[in-house]
Amino acid sequence: RELLPPWLVIVAGLTGIVLLCVSTKDVPNVVGFFQYGIVLDAGPSRTILFIYQWTTTKANKTGVIRGCSSCPVQGPGVSSYSDSPQKAGKSLEPCLNWAQNEIPAEQHSQTPLYLGATASMRQLNLTHPILSDGLLAALTGTLKSSPFSFQGAQILSSPEEEAFNWVAVNYVLENFFKYDWQGQPVPSGKGMAGVLSVGGTSARLTSELEEEKQAPKEGVRLQLYGRAHRVHTHQCPCHGTERLRSRLLSVLIQ
Repeated sequence: RELLPPWLVIVAGLTGIVLLCVSTKDVPNVVGFFQYGIVLDAGPSRTILFIYQWTTTKANKTGVIRGCSSCPVQGPGVSSYSDSPQKAGKSLEPCLNWAQNEIPAEQHSQTPLYLGATASMRQLNLTHPILSDGLLAALTGTLKSSPFSFQGAQILSSPEEEAFNWVAVNYVLENFFKYDWQGQPVPSGKGMAGVLSVGGTSARLTSELEEEKQAPKEGVRLQLYGRAHRVHTHQCPCHGTERLRSRLLSVLIQ
């Protein structure tokens, strides 16, 4: 029905990783006290470090977060460093140093740090698993040496990545909860939106399955804001941007 602005979808994608991978611990309810979380999105073309923050406010046992700021890592995506993995880890250091200035020093040891790699690293892991393992080891070494609480660096499967996107888009659209007149989070009562992700060679449609009998084995189970969700991604091969461009050029030539 409605297209989200591209920048909104890009920022939203990382929200899903925070909600599902980084725990929001209960802390003393101190006025002005924030908890922080860091996510590094290691995409095909580049890596971006995002900082999120939240308070003790929760909606049905799930944290309410917001994005603070971000730092684009200089250089190409991490998969491009397959022949020199140490350079991949080194490339993260300027943004990690920047994050230390953005987050109060007393919060560093309590700030979870997570890296998720996507499409290009999945491909590298399929074709050259030893190289991808070396890259992850180098990235892990750099992240562990930071003052933050390292939670892991892993290659996200396609269903996991699409589940994060689905959570993030519906979070931004306020489909999980809304605020009442007192400013308290309450169930929104709205339905969940489906998400269409278009890549280079294929497209993926992710949506919630309402009936138990419809849920395939590969569906992802989620528990968010007091509700259980079953999310499934349908692959649409040959519907990516590169394939569509090739078809268009063929028609134009004819």
